Amino acid sequence: MKKIVITEVFENKPEELWEILSDLSRSDWVPGVDEIRLEGDVREFDMEGMGKVKEQIIECNDENLTLKYSAIETVATLNHHLACMQIEALDKGSLFKWTTEIDPEIFADSIEVSMKVSLESLKSILNS
Repeated sequence: MKKIVITEVFENKPEELWEILSDLSRSDWVPGVDEIRLEGDVREFDMEGMGKVKEQIIECNDENLTLKYSAIETVATLNHHLACMQIEALDKGSLFKWTTEIDPEIFADSIEVSMKVSLESLKSILNS
């Protein structure tokens, strides 16, 4: 299993990031995804280059600003997938940490690229 960790410091308040991340059907910060459909605690979308994806929302915690989810259905067979986004307040701004565990490891590079591209989109939205 491979663990990917991406951290970023934002000048924005934690609540500004959380407003975007906690809106589980919001797709404008995820490149290649036009629409996210929610049914209970499962979100489903079609991602350019990856096909249909279903994710189980494990935790969306407004108190500790944490979102945990797991891909439960993808075109590729995954043995394990668990992702966590967490926001912490800093004196000025926020620390954003996004971790993903993935098995098989062959998918790690493409997932990491996707995470970084999504992070850049998030930055763009927050700075506009």
